[in-house]
Amino acid sequence: MTTTTQPQPPANAVAQDAHWASTLERLRNRQRPTATLTICDDSAAKNNLGTAHYEQRNTQRQYEGNETTPEAKKALRAAEQKVAAAQKAVDDASIVLTFRALERTDLDALKKAHPPTEEQAEDGFEINADTLGPALVAASNTDGMTEEQAREFLDTWSDAEAGALFSTAWNVQLESRLDLGKG
Repeated sequence: MTTTTQPQPPANAVAQDAHWASTLERLRNRQRPTATLTICDDSAAKNNLGTAHYEQRNTQRQYEGNETTPEAKKALRAAEQKVAAAQKAVDDASIVLTFRALERTDLDALKKAHPPTEEQAEDGFEINADTLGPALVAASNTDGMTEEQAREFLDTWSDAEAGALFSTAWNVQLESRLDLGKG
């Protein structure tokens, strides 16, 4: 049985194709996915924001159908301003950490540098999350977090918060922005 391959267009013809050249440039200039983790320890600010949203929804419901009246417009505007002020307070109190997906070869090298323990391998794990975690968090963090700092946070934060830190760094590695279309 013989297989035939499709003939390839000459390289110079492809290079001269303006559409492909433009597409190729865009493909090469894509930015890797990013994700953020927002930390806000100010529970009063978060509660105020929740209350402001609640009051805004109530104001909108109260004035449905009366949006054109001056009182309704004033009340809605005041509610929106209250939400904006409360959001600013939360934003000011928050710490935002940003993570960027690593190049695939870098992620593969990082995973190889942190193989599972014998027990983890028996349980079907392909990596050692205990040792990979700090390295991955530090490598993918764009704010300058070191591996030692990442290890400190993963070891001392609550289980849920440490999990969120690791998950943000891990999940950005798995993010896909492709649309495969409908089949």
